[in-house]
Amino acid sequence: QVQLVESGGGLVQAGGSLRLSCAVSGGPLSYYIMGWFRQAPGKEREFVATISRNGGRTNYADSVKGRFTISRDNAKNAAYLQMNSVKPEDTSIYYCGADTDTVTILQSNWHSYDYWGQGTQVTVSS
Repeated sequence: QVQLVESGGGLVQAGGSLRLSCAVSGGPLSYYIMGWFRQAPGKEREFVATISRNGGRTNYADSVKGRFTISRDNAKNAAYLQMNSVKPEDTSIYYCGADTDTVTILQSNWHSYDYWGQGTQVTVSS
């Protein structure tokens, strides 16, 4: 059974930085396309970023492009989200997801992801 555990969330001032981590167990990370999503209270889960199995391709939501960077270390079975120049509107619970599909399409639809972590809260103060 694949398990994902996010960490690194917290309170940060606007303009600051935060690095989220997603530890994966129960299967080689190299098998999965990884994605980061976020969900604020009363809102739909929103795509943030996704990365291919070998890390060679990435895709970002327009709202975070140029500020956030997704990466992965398959040897450490971990994925990361570096968040720079954060804004109050980035406040949300952040989730990492694993897509086990064999296709190579980087999905921005959260329904395409099969496994999820419990989430980590990020709060940006103005």
